[in-house]
Amino acid sequence: MSRQTNTVLVYKDKIQQLKGPIFVFGASGFIGANLFKDIYSVRQDVYALTHDATKAWRLKLLNVPFENIVHCDILSDHSVEEIFDKYKPRTIFNLAAYGAYSKQKNVNLIYETNVIGTVNILEKCTDETVYIHAGSSSEYGFNCSAPKESDPVKPNSHYAVSKVSAAYLIEFYAKVHQRKALNLRLYSIYGAWEEPDRLIPRLIEEARKDKYPPLVSPDISRDFVYVDDCVEAFIDAALQVNSSISGNSYNIGTGRKTTMRELVDTTRTAFQLTDAPVWGSMPNRGWDLAEWYGDPTAAERDLGWKAHTPLSEGLTKYRDWQVESKYEENVLPAFQNPKLNPVITAIIACYKDAQAIPFMYDRLVKTFNQMKVRYEIIFVNDASPDNQEEVINAICQRDPNVIGITHSRNFGSQSAFLSGMEISTGNAVVLMDGDLQDPPEIIPQFYDKWSTGFDVVYGVRVQREMKPHIHFFYKMFYKIFQNLSYVPIPRDAGDFSMIDRKVVKELVALPETEQFLRGLRAWVGFKQTGVDYVRPERMFGVSTNNWRKNIWWAKKAIFSFSFAPLELMSYAGFMLTGLSILGIFYQILAKYFFAPDTPQGFTTVIILIVLFGGLTLLGISFLGEYISKIFEETKKRPKFIRTKIQKGSKTFRTSEEIMTLVKQRKK
Repeated sequence: MSRQTNTVLVYKDKIQQLKGPIFVFGASGFIGANLFKDIYSVRQDVYALTHDATKAWRLKLLNVPFENIVHCDILSDHSVEEIFDKYKPRTIFNLAAYGAYSKQKNVNLIYETNVIGTVNILEKCTDETVYIHAGSSSEYGFNCSAPKESDPVKPNSHYAVSKVSAAYLIEFYAKVHQRKALNLRLYSIYGAWEEPDRLIPRLIEEARKDKYPPLVSPDISRDFVYVDDCVEAFIDAALQVNSSISGNSYNIGTGRKTTMRELVDTTRTAFQLTDAPVWGSMPNRGWDLAEWYGDPTAAERDLGWKAHTPLSEGLTKYRDWQVESKYEENVLPAFQNPKLNPVITAIIACYKDAQAIPFMYDRLVKTFNQMKVRYEIIFVNDASPDNQEEVINAICQRDPNVIGITHSRNFGSQSAFLSGMEISTGNAVVLMDGDLQDPPEIIPQFYDKWSTGFDVVYGVRVQREMKPHIHFFYKMFYKIFQNLSYVPIPRDAGDFSMIDRKVVKELVALPETEQFLRGLRAWVGFKQTGVDYVRPERMFGVSTNNWRKNIWWAKKAIFSFSFAPLELMSYAGFMLTGLSILGIFYQILAKYFFAPDTPQGFTTVIILIVLFGGLTLLGISFLGEYISKIFEETKKRPKFIRTKIQKGSKTFRTSEEIMTLVKQRKK
């Protein structure tokens, strides 16, 4: 019987009794993912809340439906308020935290996430909302030998201080504002979907190979709780909370001290290991303690909860999960190798697209979640005269994976793309127009080609939803442009494309001021291919292109990537000079030999003057186009000027702030 079936049998009745809708904050984490998955296996009115889709690899691999993933930044009061207004949750499990792992060292973010984030959520709760908080046994700090909840806390780290603060906040809201809230102080939880570099995952992975991972001192102790028992503790707490216990903290542990020696001995017996472990092959960490275990008496008394999975059974269950889930093939690569769970950056050049942007965002997020990739979306407001900036800012406020850039004036779509490409961090970027004529639903086809090794995948417009004669002129232009260009330019390929990170770096580094990206994209080379699609009409408004602008685009393309106009004038000069010499000989022969009565007049002279004069002006105009390009490049003006960057709830306005952000994202 699989772990999922066991979970359904044990929790089904309890899960059905929970008040819905249900929120699981921090659902992309180890315990949060297990809690969400087990609830979702019984009912669908549960939502996984995550502030950063780039770290939601568990939700991707669990195939969580797009409709059940809600993006929320708990540091933004606006973001929290928006999702509460929309879904009106009645049960909230808050497992969002920062600082629990040694690699999480940002002190300000520790307090912002664990304290301010908790306040923002509790502020939106009502006296009918059930709120269960994931605390930590580290709250006890130095007082770590089987402390009771009534014993004093002695935090010994910033993380511990922040979790103690959250515990006091919960007590305050329960006693003063009558919130139904509890704090669960979790001990060493282990099991499915734990970070692969943690102790138990490493121990089991190596034990399956008849080996041991690096080990600290054998006297270091922990209180190990299997994740199924931990999930049940959250569910029991949500069902048992009432006014008499609201605001309390409870120890979620076995009450048994397990040393590293006992853990390894249990593993040796369960997996029949033959070699002896090497102790001290890894130095002790600062948080390792010889007496670290809890007293769960109060949890059993008030919540009816008790850990019931013995360590040997839990280790065996976890070993079976590793085998069933093809651990090395799926989980480890998703955690360590971004190619298997990459970040895709969508860069949208926006001008007069305020109505289309919300639809673009929704379709992009849905597409990326269906693809099970991490995403970043950059909207570039190219000084649009409508309320486009406000629309983009609102999306940034509720999704920290969205960035809004505002330009000082309209620099054009090519500069807008480059502005976004310069600060993008994705493994690949997708360039799109903001009018939804580049359908987000084509991106999975780009992604499939990119995943097979292509560095550039461009969209080929096999059909445009427009008047036939206009479509004909577009087709003719691309055919002529392809034949005239000195580099192979794909026919009917616009800016809509997916470009690998290494190609993006080359394009951003190009020094020229006037850039025609679809030409430069071909010029830089790399492995490229196309994907056919039908380009639809604009969803809103009318196209900003007209005949004059289309002719300007055609001139820009041809004079940027072709010397054919100059060559044509050279050939015309040679040909007409030859014809002129032949005409002179003809006039002489006709006058003196076979046509002495040849009429004299100005017609021939006028025609020749007009012809040569027109050709001269045409040649000078061609030369002038190239000279104007040289003149523009010598100025070395910037390709664009940013006046603001909005990233999540943070705004960067001054040139110093913007420059610092750009430099940080370039690293």
